[in-house]
Amino acid sequence: MRTAAAGLVWALAVAAVGCESLGLSPPANQLLPVTKDIRTSAPMPPAVPRELAKELHPAYVVEPGDVLLVQPADLDAPLRLPPDQTVFADGTIDLGVYGRPVVAGKILAQIEAEVKEIVNAREKAKEPIAVTVRLIGRNSKVYYVLGEVNAPGAFPITGRETVLDGIITAGGITRHASEQNVVLSRPTLPDGCRVVFPVCYTNIVQLGDTTTNYQLQPGDRIYVPGKGLLEGLIPQRCVKGGPCAGPQVACWWGNGCGTAGCAAAPAPGPALTPLPVPTR
Repeated sequence: MRTAAAGLVWALAVAAVGCESLGLSPPANQLLPVTKDIRTSAPMPPAVPRELAKELHPAYVVEPGDVLLVQPADLDAPLRLPPDQTVFADGTIDLGVYGRPVVAGKILAQIEAEVKEIVNAREKAKEPIAVTVRLIGRNSKVYYVLGEVNAPGAFPITGRETVLDGIITAGGITRHASEQNVVLSRPTLPDGCRVVFPVCYTNIVQLGDTTTNYQLQPGDRIYVPGKGLLEGLIPQRCVKGGPCAGPQVACWWGNGCGTAGCAAAPAPGPALTPLPVPTR
């Protein structure tokens, strides 16, 4: 009798605390209540670039830690410059006899023009010496993947990455991950509003749903929370409603779309039955 009563008390306690409060993973990998609230309130679909609708990043601004290759455009020119140039913490590079110009905060075209001017001012050649500057180490622009992934860390961004790319780069999710509660947070000013987008990981990998497979921006944080105890036991209860629980419709169920995709398909009619969103 006492055992049954204790079991009832335990079950009520689990039901009361909900899906995130009790966890099989460290408490550090649980969603904050404010994070969950902002995530849930995000408009769906968010009006940001994503897989199948990517945008070009603005011109790359060089910062400390980046690596440049500065060399004459004509490799037969007598001009000799030091090899790969790492941008120092003070924003400069070391060009030997040509000095230490400040390159941080500038795009490559600006740096190239300034280095060319410095070189020609010293060489005083009859014909202007053309100089090229290339970016060979993108170390200052990164995104972060944290929480229940196998290799959390900061990773360089090239401009093509999506949330799925980021999670794969971090070694994939662990078995303790709460797959339908992943978030993407964007850096904001201290006195500004907060930007937290829902990431429906299961929808992305199992259904090819690109709604939340956002294109990553420098500074983005992908956070994979751990499962609460209740989510591990009764996952259906913890995915009921919310931004990841929308209906999914097969493209070949009578809407003329076929297996090539549904980008231009008409809205499904009433005869189509939505597929349930997976819970695991």
